[in-house]
Amino acid sequence: MDLGLSDRVYIVTGASRGLGRACAEQLAGEGARLVLCGRDEEAINVCSKDLGGSERAIAIPGDLTQAGIETCLVAAAVARFGRLDGALINLGEPPPSAVMDADDGAWRLSFESAFVSPMRLARTVGRLSSNEGVSLLLVLSQSVREPVPGAALANGLRPGLAMVAKTLADELGPRSIRVNAILPGWIDADRAAPGDGTAGREDNRRQLESRIPLGRFGEPLEFARPAVFLLSPASSYVTGTVLTVDGGVSRVL
Repeated sequence: MDLGLSDRVYIVTGASRGLGRACAEQLAGEGARLVLCGRDEEAINVCSKDLGGSERAIAIPGDLTQAGIETCLVAAAVARFGRLDGALINLGEPPPSAVMDADDGAWRLSFESAFVSPMRLARTVGRLSSNEGVSLLLVLSQSVREPVPGAALANGLRPGLAMVAKTLADELGPRSIRVNAILPGWIDADRAAPGDGTAGREDNRRQLESRIPLGRFGEPLEFARPAVFLLSPASSYVTGTVLTVDGGVSRVL
């Protein structure tokens, strides 16, 4: 299937490693041009070089929690490539926590980093993009649909951001701008199972795999392919949707 991505332009955040890097590679492989953002300047520059250099992928080091960088990313796309067709908005998870242990300061910091920052970029792309067929995709987590033990901050904030994405889909639909969210499960090399030491990690991984109907962790490419489909014109009638990519581990519809 031709996804129709040749020479289309996308912002990818968190692009230097893990799921963001996998999605950037898949987009580049389909012929898209990219504006890559990440906090690690060296890593994001290496990613840009690996994906074709300034002719195909430019690097903008930065942190989305810094107000104003979202405008810089959109401006860079238009200045370098003359257009912007969407964004993969991928950020890290809030720190592990319990509701009773996280103080007000932790909630405020996580609200800024895990809620306001991605919303601000989505809003900016939606406001400044003029091309028809623009697509926004927010990478969230399973905490959108069911509580994750030890992840109170994410459990509280991710569902709200998913509802913001759904609301944006309504608001931007008349301009042919699509907004979706995607929920990764356990993916190799990005969401490693926690544990103390190698033995602890391996034991915990086996326990986690026993709960996954497909019996294994996913590969980054297995997440990137459906993500890139949702970004592409091939999914032109899909908006306001939350897609789970987790090997079937989620127990909700």
